[in-house]
Amino acid sequence: MKILFLTDNFPPEVNAPASRTFEHCREWANAGHDVTVITCSPNFPKGKVFAGYKNKLWQREIMDGIQVIRVWSYITSNSGIKLRILDYMSYMVSAIVAAPFVRRADLVIGTSPQFFTACAAYVVSRVKRKPFVFELRDIWPESIKAVGAMKDSAVIRMLERLELYLYRKADRIVSVTNAFKSTLIDRGVDGGKISVVTNGVDLTRFHPRPKDPELTASLGLEGKFVAGYIGTHGMAHALETILRVAALLRDVPGGDRFRILLIGDGAQKAALEKQASEENLDNLIFVDSVPKDEVVRYWSLLDVSIIHLRKTDLFKTVIPSKLFEGMGMGVPVLHGVAGESAEIVEREGVGIVFEPENAEALLQELTSLEQDPARYDDLRARCLLAAPNYQRNILAGNMLRILEETAQCPQV
Repeated sequence: MKILFLTDNFPPEVNAPASRTFEHCREWANAGHDVTVITCSPNFPKGKVFAGYKNKLWQREIMDGIQVIRVWSYITSNSGIKLRILDYMSYMVSAIVAAPFVRRADLVIGTSPQFFTACAAYVVSRVKRKPFVFELRDIWPESIKAVGAMKDSAVIRMLERLELYLYRKADRIVSVTNAFKSTLIDRGVDGGKISVVTNGVDLTRFHPRPKDPELTASLGLEGKFVAGYIGTHGMAHALETILRVAALLRDVPGGDRFRILLIGDGAQKAALEKQASEENLDNLIFVDSVPKDEVVRYWSLLDVSIIHLRKTDLFKTVIPSKLFEGMGMGVPVLHGVAGESAEIVEREGVGIVFEPENAEALLQELTSLEQDPARYDDLRARCLLAAPNYQRNILAGNMLRILEETAQCPQV
């Protein structure tokens, strides 16, 4: 089968969409399928092209058996919704122009979070007269409103109509959560064409390992109980809550034995760093985004991970992929996200759920877990027991069967 996959995030970028797409495509290529990805020059989240790449009209490379075609796009940092939409739309146009040069395809996949990529995939599928698969990673533009980046307006309503049009025109929708599937059905989309393939973890990379001694020393973490957030520092993540915990720890007896790492970049990072400096939060350490091959070294430093999103109904429907990476590493989670992901945490027994944006609750769970080694060891053991249930290669195989079935459907 010849698979054409459109995505504006791809390695060496290290965010969740890039990792999922790459790991799925790698498994499909290993299974003998011809996989082509059309993406842009790697630049997320700083809006700066990675070393070794240029923002050119056309670049081609082979990554683990995947043909990767990189096209020009308007590049901007992950801040400012208007410029970001211009970024998204420029990729959409470039991908549509580039796709005819990929001569054969049995189906076309477009992945969100932003759906201008899906728009491009739909247009390409119609030109090639092949099935269109919409991989749904986020309900967008609803997520824009949820974080306050844009208020309800004529533009938002137009985007929502376009969103619904794409759902209805898709030959198949692959959702990353059951909650997304339910939301689409409630909006009148045919549930029979919606399948769910959750996020997962590559256990060949994410598995238990001793704390990296070099990083432990360089970051001053010897003898510390380390909690860490790894990922995008965006409006959706409300990381001010974690800074509040760092401040509260100064008044906790023995609070100096804790350190908090914030690893990654994003639109809110500069503001968070400024706040931490103004409040003299010397128990909180910021680390810039690290290359994909280095991520596990930083995971190894963590005694617990923190997953957090803003308190809003929309985020009850998401499942952060870092949850599964933590399972693979054997790192229990303090989980500040309600809904479907919290149900996984509680069902698998891999961590503790707390109310989003409630710093006092997070502080209580963090300190109590550090003081209860038996409970900590139980959570860690459950992480390692649960991780194989979410192996990326198995989930990629599940999605491949969906694609094979879809490719066989006749097109009109």
